[in-house]
Amino acid sequence: MKQQDIMTRERAEAELACLREVFSEVRLLDKQYMEQLQRQQVERQKLPCQWHDFLQKEHQCDRCSSLEAFLSKKQNTKLEILETDVYFVISRYVEIDGEPYVIEMFKRLHDNSVMDTLERKRLVNKLIGYKEKVYRDVLTEAYNRRYYEEELKQKNFAAGVAMLDLDDFKLYNDTYGHEVGDLILKTTADVIRKNIRRSDTLIRYGGDEFLLILPDMKETEFLKKLKKIKTDLVQTSIPGYSRIQQSVSIGGVLTGEESIESAVKRADQLMYQAKNQKNMIVTENITYDENGEENTTREDIKQMILIVDDSEMNRAILSHMLEKDYRILEASNGVECLEMMQQYGTGISLVLLDIVMPKTDGFEVLAHMNREHWIEELPVVMISSEDSESYIRHAYELGVSDYISRPFDAKVVYQRVFNTIKLYTKQRRLSTLVTDQMYEKEKNNQMLVSVLSQIVEFRNGESGLHVLHINRLTGILIDFLLQKTDRYPSARQQQNLIITASALHDIGKIGIDEKILNKPGKLTKEEFEVMKTHTIIGASMLDSLEFYQNEMMIKIAYQICRWHHERYDGRGYPDGLKGDEIPIAAQIVALADVYDALVSERVYKKAFPHEVAMQMILNGECGVFNPILMECLKDAGDKIHALYVEEAEQR
Repeated sequence: MKQQDIMTRERAEAELACLREVFSEVRLLDKQYMEQLQRQQVERQKLPCQWHDFLQKEHQCDRCSSLEAFLSKKQNTKLEILETDVYFVISRYVEIDGEPYVIEMFKRLHDNSVMDTLERKRLVNKLIGYKEKVYRDVLTEAYNRRYYEEELKQKNFAAGVAMLDLDDFKLYNDTYGHEVGDLILKTTADVIRKNIRRSDTLIRYGGDEFLLILPDMKETEFLKKLKKIKTDLVQTSIPGYSRIQQSVSIGGVLTGEESIESAVKRADQLMYQAKNQKNMIVTENITYDENGEENTTREDIKQMILIVDDSEMNRAILSHMLEKDYRILEASNGVECLEMMQQYGTGISLVLLDIVMPKTDGFEVLAHMNREHWIEELPVVMISSEDSESYIRHAYELGVSDYISRPFDAKVVYQRVFNTIKLYTKQRRLSTLVTDQMYEKEKNNQMLVSVLSQIVEFRNGESGLHVLHINRLTGILIDFLLQKTDRYPSARQQQNLIITASALHDIGKIGIDEKILNKPGKLTKEEFEVMKTHTIIGASMLDSLEFYQNEMMIKIAYQICRWHHERYDGRGYPDGLKGDEIPIAAQIVALADVYDALVSERVYKKAFPHEVAMQMILNGECGVFNPILMECLKDAGDKIHALYVEEAEQR
């Protein structure tokens, strides 16, 4: 601190008199006032600057320059704008007779000051425009998180507060690209804006989260507005991407005697309850499901927490802390804990687990969860009085998401529980979406392949069940093969592709003359040679798909089409391959094809019973097959027979 900032009372009075000749207002703020101001800021309450009393205007400082000067023992300067007026504020720390003070002085920049009228207006417009840019999200043109933090967070007024989170946004963003993700966000913001008033505030709170602040909002009107936003978002198409089905999960509260920050936290918690089932609105009194149906309670959608502790008191403390927002299950030991996990599965959102317990302790529970792979989907927060480094390290090694030592702070526990559930809720939702998407893609692949194969079967004069049979038999044989040996790693890696591609095994028959294809009697030698070419025709058809040549599905289908009539002893066709020269996919489909041909009726033969067909294959009457596959067929005999019996009963 400079020597000139240390002065006597007389010198201070003289200096203040000089300053009042220059500045519009000068105040001397003592230690008591500054400490009061500091306490109020700690309590997150803003105090109007003293110099605004002089202006008689309602205004609150975003940053108190005088308090900063007092704490740093330095001088601060600041430009303050009220409407179109600009004020220059100086806050200077001094010590008078050994006591700390702040001299606060300000001056309005009049027309006759260093700036002329035009320059002053330009400065005001520039500063206001700059602030507006700083507070706006460039993509959606909504306010941004900074605006919330600096302008709204600590305010206290009656309002409806809603947190909105786009369902499945990450999946769409990753699948279609960031440009489409940006388009979804912009469309969402536009839809919300059309449903709110000028006095309402839309904030892009996070990546795909939006915050709505609706001042002076009654509950009925608040719920009506949220329902309209949800409905409009579902019904709005993304331009150029009509397949994307938007939906939103919403948590809403009405503020009472609390800050906006507190209301936002409550709305966020409710939003994650809504996200459990997707496309829902959850408030503290009412929930609306994806169909807009009203439920009078949100108890059914509350996430479930399992508290595991041998101390009844500890369970009661944790339960009391969490029961308002979560459904609580309790277990007094590790055995009960594992039984409840077995019963409820992923219906449990979080486990609060103690270490030291009778029968089965916390570490044994974690070990069991690892063996059963439950730990991958069920988050565990360990709460224990054991705070040694080795205990904590071992807990994390066994997969716990968090570790809290006793004695604990209730607010800290609640927040860490909420954060963990929030993270896993998103992961579970994403995992479900990816699984559903894979299933849908696989189903579509199966349908397209089946339609194509049915065309071949229809031309072949068969019932069309042959393709379905080959699919199922191929799946059964692969399952038994993988249980019996690890000799064919490609079969494990490509299992689903082999099953799907098996439906294309006879696609080459589309190129065979119908007179030969559907001849009721035995084929002549010449006719049989023509029939054998269906393997080459099918492979050539697939080989001509140049754009898809690197796709594994096409490679496997080619192997099956060309070589499913090869035999293990080299006496098959078209290339006379022997042993494991024949790809395992073709070997499996070959065996499935022979079995189904024997037990099914054809234009040239009656169906053989299951037992006869099995004996003919095992005796080598239908050609030589891989001995391991023959063992698989024998072991799977009962399962295969049951498949055909069940199908016959359903006809």
